[in-house]
Amino acid sequence: MALEEEEYFESGHRACAGCGLALGARLAMKATGEDAIATCSTGCLEVVSSPYPESSWEIPWIHSLFENSAALGSGIEAGLKAQGNDHTKVVAQGGDGGTVDIGIRSLSGMLERNHDVTYVCYDNEAYMNTGIQRSGSTPYDASTTTSPPGTESYGNENRKKDALEIAAAHGISYVASASIAFPSDLVDKVKKANEINGATYVQIHTPCPTGWGYEGKETIEIARLAVETGLWVLYGKKDGEIQNINKLNDRKPVEEYLKKQKRFKHLFKKEDGSKELEKIQNIADRNAEKFSLDK
Repeated sequence: MALEEEEYFESGHRACAGCGLALGARLAMKATGEDAIATCSTGCLEVVSSPYPESSWEIPWIHSLFENSAALGSGIEAGLKAQGNDHTKVVAQGGDGGTVDIGIRSLSGMLERNHDVTYVCYDNEAYMNTGIQRSGSTPYDASTTTSPPGTESYGNENRKKDALEIAAAHGISYVASASIAFPSDLVDKVKKANEINGATYVQIHTPCPTGWGYEGKETIEIARLAVETGLWVLYGKKDGEIQNINKLNDRKPVEEYLKKQKRFKHLFKKEDGSKELEKIQNIADRNAEKFSLDK
């Protein structure tokens, strides 16, 4: 699928080289188009794209607090509806911290009320803007500044929160996962979400070279490996039915993904690290079984 030539998230922003978040926003905005209003919670995306008086946004864009991008989007949608405007799309945006943790209350309210808003979560799996602290979306055993490995720890002891299922549990029409390594799939899913009348949720996996510990030129490779190992599953869920699962011809072992990132390097050095690698492999294997990933 050919991508839209127009850019609604422009170059010139201050994101790190190889920033998955910036690429995710660029693709998501291509799928949204010019007749839209975007909200954006505090976080990396806001910081790099809108240092006053500069902006990378080519559509109306409003910065919200960390916790209320969804609430702001809901209010904008209600205002447009009161004006009789049923064509301008509202896209609320946030990172994983501002979505699955701090902002989950306002997101839940937006989904429950079924506002005609597409919510896009850019999932870089930690609070990257404030110091690489763990979030509810941080993977098991990952090292962050608040979940460092040590003599009694292998890193983050909690499993990654399944925000897609949480969103779907509100009874909304459409949720989907996407990855910057699969741009056509990403754009298609955001377009589909925007075309639905009602609340929708798309979560985009956006690797972070700074927080994950790899060279910026490897971002797409890292993102692709997350999918190819089964640790990040690409699928959509329409009216409660799972669809468009990205099947894998030859699923790769999780070590191929983990060994490329400094946030997991302790697993290859610590005593009994192999047991932790087995646990992560089990997570991928359960995903493969749940979604029938293996062809």
